[in-house]
Amino acid sequence: MKLPPLRATQCFEAVVRLNSFSKAAEALHITQSAVSHQVRQLESYLGESLLARQGRHWTLTPTGQRYYDAISPALQGLAQASSVIREGASGPLRLALYSSLAVKWLIPRLADLRKAHPEIELSLNMTADDPVCSDEVGDCFITISPPSVGVVSHHLYQERLLPACGPGLWQQLRNQALPQALWQHPLLSVESSFRQPGADWLAWCQQCGCPAPEPGQFQHVSHMLLAAEAARYDQGIALLNHYMLNDEGAAGLVRLPLPELATGDHFYFVYKASRARQPHLVTLAHWLTQQGFHTEAG
Repeated sequence: MKLPPLRATQCFEAVVRLNSFSKAAEALHITQSAVSHQVRQLESYLGESLLARQGRHWTLTPTGQRYYDAISPALQGLAQASSVIREGASGPLRLALYSSLAVKWLIPRLADLRKAHPEIELSLNMTADDPVCSDEVGDCFITISPPSVGVVSHHLYQERLLPACGPGLWQQLRNQALPQALWQHPLLSVESSFRQPGADWLAWCQQCGCPAPEPGQFQHVSHMLLAAEAARYDQGIALLNHYMLNDEGAAGLVRLPLPELATGDHFYFVYKASRARQPHLVTLAHWLTQQGFHTEAG
């Protein structure tokens, strides 16, 4: 496939569409003489005159008219296809985020988002692990591992894990000495939190200066959503992300009056830098950063 000089073709299309060399130069951010040179270069390449010049005035030749009619929609299609890849297609925004954050924090707030910004149509892609920041996965992401280049990142919060259990187990614990009384019950350990079984509770104990529990006290689960449900049904005590214990997500869970564990992870709302002016992304970023991820001790 042999293509014509694309810059020259773009200049010719702009001159005809805007009916002016000067306006074409302004639109393309080059000089008027450069536009004229590019058009002549295209005519030389094609071996045909595209414009009939009479002093400062010009008209399209029959060949020029046929050529313009053919290339104009092609250039527009090229620009549109490139814009979709670079800036994203119009329509629903695909947000990829962690399943626990989606289920326990975002979904209960979607009605508020729709009320405040009905123009935003949000489609959720929930992932168990860090979402891959790729157009194949989503248009925007909430992740603890944003790419180092080529993206806009908005800090949302620093992760904290809080000890929690169900109301039945809390009735047994509330009049006992804490944290010693915890070791009389199963400790639900989330493998995905620190990537090692039991590591979340061991880190919490180290921070609090508590003796480490016996390995047999741990009940291992793969995901924090599973730990939350098990805790809700009094099957043990879990270290849960603090957004899971706010008013919207805490039904059936009691936060224990014990220290929290800062994991060192920070969550970010991320999208490609080339989409930084996309209005719906900017609005969603502002809404998310204004929400806060706080919870009060229960």
